[in-house]
Amino acid sequence: MQCVILAAGKGTRLRPLTESCPKPLVMVAGKPLLDHIVERLPSSVDELIIVTGYLEEQIRAHCGEEYMGRKVTYVHQEEQKGTGHALWLCKDLIKGRFLYMFADDIHGKEDLARAISYTRSMLAYQTNTPERFGIVVRNPDGTVGEFVEKPTHAPSNLASTGVFVLDKHIFEYAPTIETNGELYHTNMIQASVEKYPMAVVEQNLWLPIGYPEDIQKAEAVLATQN
Repeated sequence: MQCVILAAGKGTRLRPLTESCPKPLVMVAGKPLLDHIVERLPSSVDELIIVTGYLEEQIRAHCGEEYMGRKVTYVHQEEQKGTGHALWLCKDLIKGRFLYMFADDIHGKEDLARAISYTRSMLAYQTNTPERFGIVVRNPDGTVGEFVEKPTHAPSNLASTGVFVLDKHIFEYAPTIETNGELYHTNMIQASVEKYPMAVVEQNLWLPIGYPEDIQKAEAVLATQN
């Protein structure tokens, strides 16, 4: 199984830590964020497709052609035109079902294992501040109904955490350009779920790394797991 990891962004919210270091290599609990992410992947994942851009030579040097026993293929994103654009760049490399995620957050190993037990799925986390996140609304059968970005009046408290199990059918739906000029994967997924249902899997561990203070929060949680 392949895993697409988006690692091209500049990590501006993490500055000054990312001024000379790409976000995936920022240190968390003594090792790069990317190490935490990949070591939690299911054993069935045998190939990584890493989308790189900002300071990509550092990521390539860190991971090489094989990283934690997994073959690595790199895809260069010249301009950060959005998640949908990054995903679309991987289109010709995808062989079947695949994991799709960001090089931003740490997820529970068991949560990722449960996600891939479904044909198509996404991870979601119950939050008390849904106005800060992209929210997923479930259908009565537990599948994805719709996405609502940072709602003022939230129709759900389930935040999308950016982990999806997809397959080649997702590329039947080209990303559409938003008013800011970017293309997002949520538009592709929203268009696909009527024909190709996607399970919503609630996760137990989600450590988003968006700001410098998030690193200390994550380290405190990780320390309790050792």
